Amino acid sequence: MRVHWRQTLMSYTFLAPALVLLAVFTFYPLVYGAYLGFTEYTGARFAQGLGPKFTGLDNFRTLAGDPLFHTAIGNSVRYLLVVPILQLASLAVAVLVNRELPGMTWFRAAYYVPVVTSVSLAAVMFEWIFNREGVLNWVLTSLHLTTSQQAIGWLNSETWAFFAVMLVTFWRGFGYYMVLYLAGLQTIPQELEEAAVLDGANAWQRFWRVTVPLMRPTILLCTLLSTIAALRVLEEVLVLTNGGPLNSTYTALMYVYSKAFQGFDFNYGLASAAGLVVAVVALIISAVNFRLFRTDDPEGA
Repeated sequence: MRVHWRQTLMSYTFLAPALVLLAVFTFYPLVYGAYLGFTEYTGARFAQGLGPKFTGLDNFRTLAGDPLFHTAIGNSVRYLLVVPILQLASLAVAVLVNRELPGMTWFRAAYYVPVVTSVSLAAVMFEWIFNREGVLNWVLTSLHLTTSQQAIGWLNSETWAFFAVMLVTFWRGFGYYMVLYLAGLQTIPQELEEAAVLDGANAWQRFWRVTVPLMRPTILLCTLLSTIAALRVLEEVLVLTNGGPLNSTYTALMYVYSKAFQGFDFNYGLASAAGLVVAVVALIISAVNFRLFRTDDPEGA
């Protein structure tokens, strides 16, 4: 018994630094942020030296009647369109690069470069691409798909700005999910592929009948991560369009950021309430993903 308690104490001693950091920088902010969602805590109260005042569901009633928040939530949900496109493309390329060929390591590294590229650098590059006199319009003009008089300012267009920002998210996340899928593919026993070949299965049948079922945990992980990332997209919007034009790229996290950090009359309570709504939406969509990709194998559940 004494040895057991010593081992338990030793284990928690090693865990203590990480637990303290989690408590201070993760759990406490989560709990306090949730609490702020039910309070009035504005710049005016802060200037008077007053703390949060509990107001119940008032912030949520304000959000329910705020057309800008409705637009923000709608844009965030619409942003989920990037998830299936991103996942299918990442999985397809992971399958292509999952082979031993000369220079394949450099090829994989090249796909991962956007992941480690800072959003500010990416913004400068894509502003150059999407500019009215930029690369994209030059390509379209060179292919005689448009004329120089029809050039589009992609980031200034209410129709195209949303998809332009979505393309940046795709570009930044593609390599990350490709690497995760590649790691999952390399855990599949080669014997299963060989057995399928001996049974006469073609490449598509092997992929659909062998690869996809064994990759379901990885697909679930990547889908959850990309879904949450799409719902909380902020950086691309902030540096490329700042929510414009005419709020066409104004997302839910942009709403939270603007209420909490923009202007002197900030409203931490309303921003926290909006963050809670986004968290609930993310939980609901995550539950749907678990339902879709769950395994029927009780040992893998």
